[in-house]
Amino acid sequence: MLEIDNLHAFYGKSHVLHGVHFRVEPGQIVALLGRNGSGRSTTAKAIMGLVDAEGDIRWQGQRITGLKPYEVAHLGIGYVPESRDIFPKLTVHQNLMLGQKNPRKPGRWSFDDMYAMFPRLKERQHTEAGVLSGGEQQMLTLCRSLMGDPDLIIIDEPTEGLAPKIVELVAQYLRTLKAKGVSVLLIEQKLTIALQISDRALVMGHGSIVFDGTPDELKANPYVRREWLEVG
Repeated sequence: MLEIDNLHAFYGKSHVLHGVHFRVEPGQIVALLGRNGSGRSTTAKAIMGLVDAEGDIRWQGQRITGLKPYEVAHLGIGYVPESRDIFPKLTVHQNLMLGQKNPRKPGRWSFDDMYAMFPRLKERQHTEAGVLSGGEQQMLTLCRSLMGDPDLIIIDEPTEGLAPKIVELVAQYLRTLKAKGVSVLLIEQKLTIALQISDRALVMGHGSIVFDGTPDELKANPYVRREWLEVG
């Protein structure tokens, strides 16, 4: 479905990604793990056409390296950035409306689906998004991306700064996506939740993939965890 091969990315003259390679298969949750500065967010931005990149990015067999972000999105890849990027002066419902690619051609997800998944959003559907809590804004960003009916959704640090109860809601959301056949590339620092819900785990270090395997294989590899994930 998504195939990355020999991907390099740059911020000006700074060479950030060094030959990244991995795959995301249909209906699969793949966790992209690593310390801050390892290149995880840059990988997501390179896929979405938000940074200068070289190499091979293929989506359903089509090379998409160099496409503009809106072109990538229209091919069926959703993106939830770490910054959330809600529209603060619009209501919850209006934010969700903006996520639709074509309001006249509904996708597999409806407003009712979003409100059923996160009842708190239904309660606040007529509230300006800018006054929502951090957890509510994260729910809104996730749902807005889903309203675009993507086949793959890239989610950058969805549980950052959230209370444990909201973290579990996000985990359930990701399980629901998988059950509906949506693939997920999950960029996450919380190792426990990532290994609970993922089919495969990738570990990044210094702009390269240093581990690619199952969650159980990562749990059984203390060297990789110590050298590339644990802090302190």
